[in-house]
Amino acid sequence: MKPQKNDQPATKAIKRIIRNTQAHWVGDGFPVTTMFSYTAQGAEVSPFLMLDYAGPATFEPSDRPRGVEQHPHRGFETVTIVYDGEVEHSDNAGNSGKIGPGDVQWMTAGRGILHEEMHGRDFTARGGTLEMIQLWVNLPAKNKMTDPAYQELTAARIPVIALPGDAGTLRVIAGDYNGTSGAARTFTPINVFDLRLKAGGVTTLSLPDGFTTMALVLRGSVQVNGLKTLQPRDLALFELSGSDILLEAAEDSAILLLNGAPIDEPIAGYGPFVMNTQDEIRQAFDDFRAGRF
Repeated sequence: MKPQKNDQPATKAIKRIIRNTQAHWVGDGFPVTTMFSYTAQGAEVSPFLMLDYAGPATFEPSDRPRGVEQHPHRGFETVTIVYDGEVEHSDNAGNSGKIGPGDVQWMTAGRGILHEEMHGRDFTARGGTLEMIQLWVNLPAKNKMTDPAYQELTAARIPVIALPGDAGTLRVIAGDYNGTSGAARTFTPINVFDLRLKAGGVTTLSLPDGFTTMALVLRGSVQVNGLKTLQPRDLALFELSGSDILLEAAEDSAILLLNGAPIDEPIAGYGPFVMNTQDEIRQAFDDFRAGRF
């Protein structure tokens, strides 16, 4: 007699919860908490490299924009998601723009770029609350020296899906959710979802088996798989195996969910450069100093 086949999707279990409360300043405009990084978690977070959560922080009006002045990057992408406030970007490839609440900036550093990130001029003049996330996404070796690029994804361009049972909404920043494609172009399979769950809202996310998956709670209280409850600034790192994640919100909640195919390649990084070998890092510094970015 053949054993019965279980066709039920497997639950993607929490591997561990990462909590980091130590904040530091990036430039004079971004008080950030690094929620994870490739230097701390290694291949466990691939294809993602780092996530900095800035704020919420209140800034007084000023006549001088705060932020991070021109600096280099090579070998990866930066993704800036604004929840409150304004950020202005400009780079040596001729790209510039301003993003505000709900907007996303997706910058491909590739073979090398110089850029600056500052508070928006209007935001600087009036002051207010700044809350944003910057995510670093790795590039595979074959794409690390691609041409720099810039995607400005305004809130109007990002698809919003109503979750079943009036549980809330899901914005598809990148990737695909139930046949709805995200706004961003990516080099490897990546899903970046911005979820808003209503108090009492329950939803099950079906995600690719074998993908790295993380969920960061920004606001509210969310029980995962009926077992563990995440509070603000809790980041859940899930097992690679399994596909379904059950989320139940005890109160109105905001969650950033990251999901991507791991890049099985060595990582060599130093400061603003992330490559595959130390020789490539040395070459990045040589090229930067020689003005070849």
